[in-house]
Amino acid sequence: MSQPRRAASSKASADAGSADAGGPRILKKYPNRRLYDTQTSSYITLADVKKMVLSGQDFVVRDAKTSDDLTRSILLQIILEEETGGVPMFSTQMLAQIIRFYGHAMQGMMGSYLEKNLQTFTDIQSRLTEQSKGLYDPKVMSPELWTQFLNGQAPVVQGLMGNYLEQSKQLFVQMQEQMAKQAETLFPGIPGITPPKR
Repeated sequence: MSQPRRAASSKASADAGSADAGGPRILKKYPNRRLYDTQTSSYITLADVKKMVLSGQDFVVRDAKTSDDLTRSILLQIILEEETGGVPMFSTQMLAQIIRFYGHAMQGMMGSYLEKNLQTFTDIQSRLTEQSKGLYDPKVMSPELWTQFLNGQAPVVQGLMGNYLEQSKQLFVQMQEQMAKQAETLFPGIPGITPPKR
């Protein structure tokens, strides 16, 4: 067990240097399934990686032997733990729909569509958080006043959600138009392949 630690520490200074220079934090995954943080020179758990995600830290998980990027598989493990451990975010039907898009002609577009939607939703959440920053302090505002504040925010939330839904609709229409253009290029002269009207 000390051997992987020694091997890791011999490479850790170079990896930690790249993180200090503004690069992502480097985590190494060993065959024994343990994760090693080159910045702190210590082994960490998936819970620690989740904390990095929540705090917005930029990191990369690499295979200790091959240096392959394993970041996505580690993030998927965290999602799996969250989905099985607590209140799931994805319904069975939604997961089945996502699986059906793998190998489908729209797979790339759907990934982009979901990513843009999630970013828009995150932006809305950030704006709401910014608006209510510092308001919920028990010394300043009682739970009753906080409830009144939230009720007063309902029109604002509705407006933001309306914008979100409109942007989501526009993204979907753009995706349809992109598909129609690709179809026209691939199959010229076939009637009925025209971009949808907005």
